[in-house]
Amino acid sequence: MSANTKRVLLFALRTVITLGAFGAAAYVLYRFEYFRAAGAVDNVVGMLPVAFAIIFAGGITAIAWMKHTKRFAPLSIALAVFVTLSAALYPVALEGNWWVNARAADGVEAKPDLKPYAPFTGEKTARLDEVSNLTLNGNLPVMDGATALYPVYAAFAEAVYNEAAFLANPEKTVICTGTGTAYGAIIKGERDVIFAAGASEQQLKAAADAGVELVFTPIGLEAFVFLVGKENPVDNITYQQIRNIYSGKTARWSTLGWREGGDIIAFQRPEGSGSQTGLQNIMKENKDDKVKNLPIQSPQPLPDASLIGTNSLMQQITVKWKGVQPALGYSYRYYATAMYANDGAKLLSVDGVSPTEGNIRNGSYRFVNHFYAVTNGEPTGNTKLLIDWILERQGQELIEKTGYTPINNSNS
Repeated sequence: MSANTKRVLLFALRTVITLGAFGAAAYVLYRFEYFRAAGAVDNVVGMLPVAFAIIFAGGITAIAWMKHTKRFAPLSIALAVFVTLSAALYPVALEGNWWVNARAADGVEAKPDLKPYAPFTGEKTARLDEVSNLTLNGNLPVMDGATALYPVYAAFAEAVYNEAAFLANPEKTVICTGTGTAYGAIIKGERDVIFAAGASEQQLKAAADAGVELVFTPIGLEAFVFLVGKENPVDNITYQQIRNIYSGKTARWSTLGWREGGDIIAFQRPEGSGSQTGLQNIMKENKDDKVKNLPIQSPQPLPDASLIGTNSLMQQITVKWKGVQPALGYSYRYYATAMYANDGAKLLSVDGVSPTEGNIRNGSYRFVNHFYAVTNGEPTGNTKLLIDWILERQGQELIEKTGYTPINNSNS
């Protein structure tokens, strides 16, 4: 092989390596929406994935084209280290996971008082105007579920369960441990039915690992909403802005048009909670029958520990910092407006559509989700009778009276 041919082949190989390196960098930036969010990346942490991609491609290119002699060996090694570190740290950069327990809070999260919704004794419990078509006198299904859905299934229990049979052991019949614990209990077979939003990937994996088939029966509709303080002038947020904020690209209110807002304090909920699963679902995008996951960035350090407050997102949303209300959060509409409302907070419209009951019914509001009666395997016995009744007129009526949207409008 002639020297000229070798030079041509070496040039071609170097060109292929260069194109491959920049192609790989471009792909990951496209894959994680940095091209789509061009102009919306407004912070150093959000820029790190871009920087690492450039370092990776530039380092590979430099190694490919430089002379590999003893003189340049230290530079080659240094470049190789930078390339390796940029690739290794890229997942960390995507998640912004540079701090340990950046927003850890002491104590138990504040929650609403559930007594007003308790079966037979609650003054806020939704009730039928007629006798229930179903009465269960024994073998009462043990219920559990999300805090936000307790008013719904407590109303089911009052309508369907024999009062004396229920009051014989109320605390072990209608329970409210929250979404995460309830999913664990149904997987272990400790509950007959739980009422919750769809399961997270971790909860589905836990069920699969236990050899359990969770059966999800949709029973109603609810809107997943985003909230800010009423003093925040922003009234609308776009789907892409939500993705940009929670993937760490956008960190300042000025990028959303509020120049005086400072940094966005984007609160999150614990892993496994129904609202955190709702956010995770938003960070997925269906394209060509494929689901594209966009990593949710780890919570960033709060400017002051006092902003943790009662560790309740609904209360934190109205915190003030440097004279403004910079917090952004999310919840489900009923929980945020009726069950644990904060009068100082407001719901944002999304892509110009507000989360009203009418927009939930007609599907024009973007984030409308089912909530479910979840069982360990196909429901049987009284549990099946209960779920069948929920899907009929009276069950759907109680869902609507509670404040949620029935799934079967013709029967409501």
